[in-house]
Amino acid sequence: MKKLVKRRTFLKNGAIALGTVAIAGLPGAGAAAARPQAKSRVFFTKDLSVDGLLRIYSRINEGLTGRIGIKLHSGEPHGPNILPLELIQGLQPRIPNSTIVECNVLYPSPRQTTAGHLETLKTNGFDFCPIDVMDAEGDALLPVPAAPAAARAASTPGAHLTEVAVGKSLPTYDSLFVYTHFKGHTMGGFGGSLKNIAIGCASGRVGKRQIHGDGWPRGPLFLERMVEAGNAVTAHFGAHIAYINVLKNISVDCDCDAHGVKPTCPDIGILGSTDILAIDKASIDLVYGLPEARRHDIVERIESRGGLHQLEYMKALRMGNDQYELIRV
Repeated sequence: MKKLVKRRTFLKNGAIALGTVAIAGLPGAGAAAARPQAKSRVFFTKDLSVDGLLRIYSRINEGLTGRIGIKLHSGEPHGPNILPLELIQGLQPRIPNSTIVECNVLYPSPRQTTAGHLETLKTNGFDFCPIDVMDAEGDALLPVPAAPAAARAASTPGAHLTEVAVGKSLPTYDSLFVYTHFKGHTMGGFGGSLKNIAIGCASGRVGKRQIHGDGWPRGPLFLERMVEAGNAVTAHFGAHIAYINVLKNISVDCDCDAHGVKPTCPDIGILGSTDILAIDKASIDLVYGLPEARRHDIVERIESRGGLHQLEYMKALRMGNDQYELIRV
C-alpha cells in the first residue's frame, strides 16, 4: 500500500506559497504536471461577519439557479462549536428559492430519526427558513463516476462504491450550495466541503453505512469511499454547485460530537470557490500556515487519521484542481 503523504513532506519537498502549491507525488499527478494547468480561484476574507460571507458568496454563486439546497451541518443539540447562527441567517434570504437540506445520521443521536432531526434543527435555531431532511422518505441512488486508471492502480485494494444512496429528495434540487464549517473529524481527520456533501448527503440508514463500512473502520479505504461518494454528488450537480468553508471554531472534533472539545486553533476567515479540491486544499494550507503552537492540535488530528488522503484521492479522481489562486476580497 502506498504510504500516505503527510503535510510536512509537502513542505520539505516543494515551495509552499499559498495559492501556488501542487500536491507532489499524487496518483496521476505526473501527467497533469506535464501540461499547463490553469489555477482555480479561491476567494478569501478574514472578515467573519455577514458582510464578509456575502462578499464571498457573490463571487461563487453564478451557477446556483432554480431550486437551491443549502447543505450545512446542523450539529447536535446545543453543540458547543457550531457556527454562529447569524451568519447563515444573514445569507439565506439572499438566496432565492433556497432550503436548508440535511440527512439523518447513522450513529445514536436525536438526528437518527427525522422527527428528532427536525427538533434538533429547531433547537439550534435553523427553523428560520424551509428545511428538508432529504432521506425522510427514503433514498435515491447516484452513480459514482468511474475512477481513472491511475486512481484505480493507486487506491487501496478492496470494495469501492459504484453508487451511493443519498436522501431521496436530493435530485429534486437544481443546485447545491455547500456551506461548511471547516473543523476536525474523528475519522476523516478534517471535515471540509468534501465531507459535508459525501457523508452529509448520504442517507442515514443506507448511504452512510455504504461509506463507513461494517465496524466503522478508519483508514484509507474509508477516506476513499467518502471521496467517491462526494464525487457522485459533484458529478450530479455539475456546474450548479458552489462551496464556502468557514474557518471558525476549529475544534479537533466534528459538530456531530455533542461534547466537542474547545478549539485551540484560532479563527482564520471564510473561503469560497466552485472547485471542491481547491477550497479544501486552501483551507488546509491556511491551517498549516499558522504558527506551530496554534495549529498543533488540529494538525495532529488530521495527520493521525491520514486525513490528507482526502486531497490525494480527490486529485486522483480529477474532482478539482490542486493549484489555486487565493484572492482576497
